[in-house]
Amino acid sequence: MKRCLPIFISLFTLGMSIGVRAETDAEVRARKEALDVAGAFSNDGFKVRDGHWCGMVKPHEHALVAVNLYAGNQYWFSAAAAEPVKKIAVGVYDETGKQIPAERYNNEEKAAAGFAPANSGQYYVSVDLVEGEQGSFCLVYSYK
Repeated sequence: MKRCLPIFISLFTLGMSIGVRAETDAEVRARKEALDVAGAFSNDGFKVRDGHWCGMVKPHEHALVAVNLYAGNQYWFSAAAAEPVKKIAVGVYDETGKQIPAERYNNEEKAAAGFAPANSGQYYVSVDLVEGEQGSFCLVYSYK
């Protein structure tokens, strides 16, 4: 039994550390800005969904997030990035990769896209670097 305890503690510690990653200061700043953008939509009755996605946005690459959406709801995907990013864009794509027409908000390192899906299913949200250098971003979404 005494030999099993150190093994159990090691496995428990390893299990707790998998998938846990501390956010960087840049990601925290980007999240704050993304939540500020999303807050503007709350005036129209949108609720900010718990959770967020942070990562790196790079030139000539899409940062993609898969989301399950439901017909009958409206959604706004709000993103913000930290320096040295100068300008980003948010796009929404269906399961075949076709870009979906959406309302847009763009303000340099902050952007959002809003739409109401006609069909329930999996969609993809992209955050794209339009101007500047590689940097951290955060994406949140709102629904009603």
